[in-house]
Amino acid sequence: MTFYSDNAAAPCPEVLAAIAAAAPATVSGYDGDPISARLDAAFAEVFGQACTVLPVGTGTAANALALATMVPPYGAIVCHQDAHIQVDECGAPGFFTGGAALMLVPGAAGKLTPEGIATALLPHRGDVHQVQVRALSLTQATEAGTVYTPAELAALGDHARAQGWRVHLDGARFANAVAHLGCHPGDISCRAGVDILSFGTIKNGGLSAEAIVVFGPDLVADLKFRRKRAGQMPSKGRFQAAQLLAMIEGGTWLRNAARANAGAQAIAAAAGDRVMHPVEANEVFVQLRPGEPERLRAAGLGFYDWGAAGSGEARFVVAWDTPDADIAALAALLAG
Repeated sequence: MTFYSDNAAAPCPEVLAAIAAAAPATVSGYDGDPISARLDAAFAEVFGQACTVLPVGTGTAANALALATMVPPYGAIVCHQDAHIQVDECGAPGFFTGGAALMLVPGAAGKLTPEGIATALLPHRGDVHQVQVRALSLTQATEAGTVYTPAELAALGDHARAQGWRVHLDGARFANAVAHLGCHPGDISCRAGVDILSFGTIKNGGLSAEAIVVFGPDLVADLKFRRKRAGQMPSKGRFQAAQLLAMIEGGTWLRNAARANAGAQAIAAAAGDRVMHPVEANEVFVQLRPGEPERLRAAGLGFYDWGAAGSGEARFVVAWDTPDADIAALAALLAG
């Protein structure tokens, strides 16, 4: 019973069918095919705003290329201290930007606030001897499994614009956030001041395609060259485009996310007051009792220890395809 990460989930049937349907075609390569040509309009329909969609193979590539388009080598990116771009991307933002720094800001339950950012940056002079902040990177849903509301994101977007910064949104679990809030996708992206969204599908039933969704038209031309230079423009791009369309055109992205969220809620209910953060997406952080990690693993549960070594903190992630029986088994063990 695997609760390590939704990265381990199988590709969903809709995605596999779309890949198979795209296979017989003999068409132009490098985004010149009819399937790729549908991406911009399809995503504009989802977000209610014109956009340019550039598929890439990984979330790390989506994040790093987006930030490199916004930030010069002498620049800086403000992000949460636990952000994926800081903790889990092996310095990719610095590599792709040519040396830009990450300015880390603490925040409860994985979230940033305008006040918290302003306080953390008070010592930063911003003169010629220091890096120049050029972007704010946010994560939705956060690394703590919490979700920014539209009002919270709008306030952060306003704060960034007042400083002259661009806004990037790491949406590896964006679908889970939308499913939790029940809002229009644009309310927590372009309408909140987001310039580029890294729209994740791989955690949510995709196979090998993520989308860089660009709402700032002035960023598109540079990003296209950066994508090609980074080796993220496959000649048979129709297979990535087909995966993305299969996720969004029939609502698969929201159905998969809603199912994963519901499983996390069942686990959270069983864990009770040992849940460490509000459960608003598909991740559950639990304070386990002494000896409990060993007992859970002996019962066949796979999960990551979290926090400091020996803290007893654990993370359980529910995927779109996690069997109901596995969720029920974990819930019963935690409740007991």
